[in-house]
Amino acid sequence: MKISFHGQSCIKIMTNQETILVDPFISGNPKCDLKVSDQKPDYIVLSHGHDDHVGDTIEIAKNSGATLICNVELATFLNLNGVEKVAPLHIGGERAFDFGSIKLTQAFHGSSQVVDGKLIDLGLPTGIIFKIEGKNIYHAGDTGLFSDMKLIGELNPLDLAFLPIGDNFTMGPKDAKIAADFLQAKQVVPMHYNTFPLIEQDPDAFVASLGKGIIGKVMQIGEEIAL
Repeated sequence: MKISFHGQSCIKIMTNQETILVDPFISGNPKCDLKVSDQKPDYIVLSHGHDDHVGDTIEIAKNSGATLICNVELATFLNLNGVEKVAPLHIGGERAFDFGSIKLTQAFHGSSQVVDGKLIDLGLPTGIIFKIEGKNIYHAGDTGLFSDMKLIGELNPLDLAFLPIGDNFTMGPKDAKIAADFLQAKQVVPMHYNTFPLIEQDPDAFVASLGKGIIGKVMQIGEEIAL
């Protein structure tokens, strides 16, 4: 399996047969290298309903026929707005798919959009655990630090974890370091930083701060790693 990083919280997971696109904030994202029209994933997975995570989901789903996986409220909202194939689940729930399985975890954040001048609540934000080809990958979504990350790591030994470090809206580097210690993933990749001035951070300094036994990696935009 190959995993690539595309700015903010957007990652792509490519198995032998399926492509999974996570939080596809592409157009409007100055750090993203992807083109919306080129994206033909089999699945789209969303951590929560903010615009910089939902991004181009509707257009990509319409063009590709991808199945959308996310919390029930967000899945319902996007289904009503043109996404035909949805696979809703919720925090604590795990579901099998062709590529493996997904389990949603809690995340401490918000999840909403403004529609016609009104704020629409889109359910609880989530983290995502992917179990694919014998590997466990954790995408924390947007979240602050919480101590139950210890349980996430204990119950799901992690090969790779994507953690936000931007601060202001999510964990900053200091809290993300504690999160990495809690999770004990074999490898940690920072995300959700440097897209906008409010979340400018030094990812190399974060990686250098990680404890012994944890491999940190700053993924460049478009870079792939193999698991």
